[in-house]
Amino acid sequence: MKIIGTGLSGLVGSRIVELNPDIEFVNISIETGISILDLIALEKVFTDNPDAETVLHLAAFTDTNAAWAQKGDKTGLCYQLNVVGTQNIINLCQKHGKYLVNISTDFVFDGTKEGKYTEEDTPNPIEWYGQTKYLAEKIVLDSGIQASIVRLAFPYRANFEPKKDLIRKIIDGFKTGKLYPQWTDHYTTPTFVDDIAHGLWVILDKQSTGIFHLAGSSSQSPFEMCQQIADVFGFDKNLIQAGTLDDYVKALPPGSRPWQHNLSLSNDKVTAMGIKMKTLREGLEEMKKQML
Repeated sequence: MKIIGTGLSGLVGSRIVELNPDIEFVNISIETGISILDLIALEKVFTDNPDAETVLHLAAFTDTNAAWAQKGDKTGLCYQLNVVGTQNIINLCQKHGKYLVNISTDFVFDGTKEGKYTEEDTPNPIEWYGQTKYLAEKIVLDSGIQASIVRLAFPYRANFEPKKDLIRKIIDGFKTGKLYPQWTDHYTTPTFVDDIAHGLWVILDKQSTGIFHLAGSSSQSPFEMCQQIADVFGFDKNLIQAGTLDDYVKALPPGSRPWQHNLSLSNDKVTAMGIKMKTLREGLEEMKKQML
């Protein structure tokens, strides 16, 4: 099998490539010298690879704070990559008859729901990154092509030096004895990247269509997350201090980006497809084995 992929050099994409050595990946990324904003280069990739039936679109502008500084600016890199770049990929999938898996995010939600967000909940992003990703989702759905939208949440893995994910940043904090106060009123669904790679393979293999939450099987606050990290890795729990998102936001300068209180995602839909997603503790245990 051959797959055209964007952003396959990143935190998630590079692990997908590592875990699927039998698949030939054609990587569209800055690292390979091809931008999703370069129509001529993109067209050549699609024309040169007629036997690649599937496109996995991971490339995105993901720096939420930098995105907020560009809010409303359609000429900014965030909008250009997340919306215009996605439109470019869609156009080529339409032209060449390819199946698309578009990677999205839990940040399409406003964080006000009690309980976990499902695929049936209506997005309402409150900051620019989430808004651009939701716009990308809508153009995928409106295009009429065979496609799926796969939302990820706080991916983490054992080893990836170019970028530290949330879990490895916390581990570093334990090791240096410098942990920020951990919020008790903010909820996320960290997801083990190996599970994402497996789940995407199931979706790609079936060429499933629709929206899917490919997220971990447990949601918790950063405070609870740190407790579990300390348990698994043997760190001193006395280093963990409780704080709140509310207090953090009150101390921010006027005009700072808004924060969602609850970004918990339900993965019931993908679980029903036979995809096993680890809880945080299960993911941490596997991560620890891979780090040894």
